[in-house]
Amino acid sequence: MTDPTPVPAADAPPSIVQAGLRGLCPRCGRPTLFDGWIKFADRCSHCALDYSQFNVGDGPAAFLTLILGTLVVIGAIALELTLHPPLWLHMLIWIPVTLAGVVWSLRLAKGALMSAEYRNAAREGRIDPRP
Repeated sequence: MTDPTPVPAADAPPSIVQAGLRGLCPRCGRPTLFDGWIKFADRCSHCALDYSQFNVGDGPAAFLTLILGTLVVIGAIALELTLHPPLWLHMLIWIPVTLAGVVWSLRLAKGALMSAEYRNAAREGRIDPRP
């Protein structure tokens, strides 16, 4: 028989969005996914889930570079065409915006992708040996 007692919120696995936004372990929901700003930890210090078995790769970085680069260029061109600020002001605005956007969005994308891999039990593809 199954136990009708609800699972406590701290032990329920987080959604993919929650894991990405807050860096939560996809298994236990504790904030142990990252060791630094965008570097994954080796394993969860609470439930011992080995994060090295997942392969997030460089997909999020390449995809986000294109998206964020487009948004920054559109913003810089719009600002130039409307207010004509000096070059130093453009640099003062767009360099920090770009850096903050890259770090935040990369952390979000890597966390969400890792959580999606865990939740869907994604593994490397294999060729079917059947004829």
